Amino acid sequence: MSYQHILVAVDGSPTADQAVAQAADLAQATGGRVRLLNVMDPIAHISGFEQPQVYQQEVLPRLRRAGEALLDAARTQVARRGVPVDTVLLENLDARVAELVVDHARSWGADLIVLGTHGRRGLARVLMGSDAEQIARTAPVPVLLVRQQAAQAGQA
Repeated sequence: MSYQHILVAVDGSPTADQAVAQAADLAQATGGRVRLLNVMDPIAHISGFEQPQVYQQEVLPRLRRAGEALLDAARTQVARRGVPVDTVLLENLDARVAELVVDHARSWGADLIVLGTHGRRGLARVLMGSDAEQIARTAPVPVLLVRQQAAQAGQA
């Protein structure tokens, strides 16, 4: 199968950076393109004590800038390889991140999703949840999970 539309979810983690590199390699080999997706999750970054005005004027713009910076850095990494690349920043209001990624893959026509994963097992996975696992189970296309390299895992 020739992957022409490769979707990569980026969150600033080392494994997401490795996923971007893998996606760029695949796109370069197949003549495909990469779409980088970041999901802003403002609910995860609020205490509940913020006034609505503070939330709208300070919290959301800060999260938007951070998401755009992640996407810009990843775009530069892919573009350096001569691979066509674009970016999408989504704001998550009430859905699971996994649902948003799968929905976007479907609507964009992705034929591969590439994700970084921490490879948590046991209780850590149960407590933290696994967006990567949920995406892999519900995606309409193949999902490539990129794990943290052994040298980096020791430092984490």
